[in-house]
Amino acid sequence: MGKKFTAQNYKQAVKPYQPKPNLLINCLKAFVVGGLICVFGQLLMDFYMNVFDFSKKDAANPTASTLILISSLLTGFGVYDKLGQFAGAGSAVPITGFANAITSAALEHRSEGLVLGVGSNMFKLAGSVIVFGTVSAYIVGIIRLLITQ
Repeated sequence: MGKKFTAQNYKQAVKPYQPKPNLLINCLKAFVVGGLICVFGQLLMDFYMNVFDFSKKDAANPTASTLILISSLLTGFGVYDKLGQFAGAGSAVPITGFANAITSAALEHRSEGLVLGVGSNMFKLAGSVIVFGTVSAYIVGIIRLLITQ
């Protein structure tokens, strides 16, 4: 009989063959790309405030919508996926990463039809983010209410 592999044995057996990630370079790439996305978002917000005379509060919604539209288009053309492979969390954390996740799922399941393919599958990944975001906001709201009274 051969040696029985457990999860721990397997991890030890494959460890020498796994590539060693360069954490400093990966963090630097994520920081630069995420920062550039945020700078672009700020430039968009300034554009909406200066050209359309929006207040800072009113410019936030079209800025987010524009970022979502651009990242969805880049996902459709296959550009955002390459950016995600290069930048990692730097492209996944901003709102553009969320738009990428939803658009990718929609594109992946479009052959199954609009309702059963796109409609039912594009929120599988995003659904948990929406639920936990809503629950977290509710809990923080309750805590704030209790603290301010």
